[in-house]
Amino acid sequence: MNSVKEISTVELEEKLNREEKLNLVDVREDDEVATGIIPSAKHIKMGDIPNHLDHFSKEEEYIFICRSGARSERVCQYMQQQGYNVKNMVGGMLEWSGDKA
Repeated sequence: MNSVKEISTVELEEKLNREEKLNLVDVREDDEVATGIIPSAKHIKMGDIPNHLDHFSKEEEYIFICRSGARSERVCQYMQQQGYNVKNMVGGMLEWSGDKA
């Protein structure tokens, strides 16, 4: 299986601080997102991703986020198989120290 490209929480926070345009997708469950989400992230639950492929463009890169980085890595593997350009935020929200909405 192809390995998934990764981004650290620190790298992501630096990109956001530079106001880079990023496509962030949080794949956690509703109750998890209620504890805080990266402000610019879209929330699409992991199980809903296959039904929402029309929300994604193969021309853009997407960074997937979950609690620890495990579910988002699985989503990245799936999305890569569908031909999308994706990265996994390693460490997930457990390691995120930036802003939360």
